[in-house]
Amino acid sequence: MNPQAEQPGVAPQEQAAKAAPKRKAGVPVWRTGKPDAFLAAAVDVARAAVEGITPAATIGPHLGAKSEGDRLVTHLFESRLAGYGGWQWYAVLTRNSRSKVVTVDELGLLPSEESILAPEWVPWAERVRPEDEQQQEPEQARQEEPSATEQAPGDEEDADDDAEPKD
Repeated sequence: MNPQAEQPGVAPQEQAAKAAPKRKAGVPVWRTGKPDAFLAAAVDVARAAVEGITPAATIGPHLGAKSEGDRLVTHLFESRLAGYGGWQWYAVLTRNSRSKVVTVDELGLLPSEESILAPEWVPWAERVRPEDEQQQEPEQARQEEPSATEQAPGDEEDADDDAEPKD
């Protein structure tokens, strides 16, 4: 006998709702099931398609292939673009029934869970390091010194007088 079924006052729908994991906001619902074996093996086709929109150096290793439906697989690659840490390149591949020809359906760049969260806040006093202060000192000294091309306020009149002959 099923002990959950014997509990009085608890509906079967409530039991199923408790057993199902909660969805996280912003996380896509991937269909469970085995991806199409032919499309899952087409990593080179997916990588070549992504290389069509970005340089090969910005594409990292293959992270996985996920089934999205019948004969529809999404390949994920790590992004190495500067400023896009934690993002992933994706290529959605499909094929017709009984066909061995892979078709690229969609390409793009998606954020992962790590990339859409802001880093933990650190107070300013803890962020500034001694080497940061040392770098600022020479810059401030350069800004305070007048440049060699600038003239002192009274020198402009003297320069004009030297250029004209005196009678």
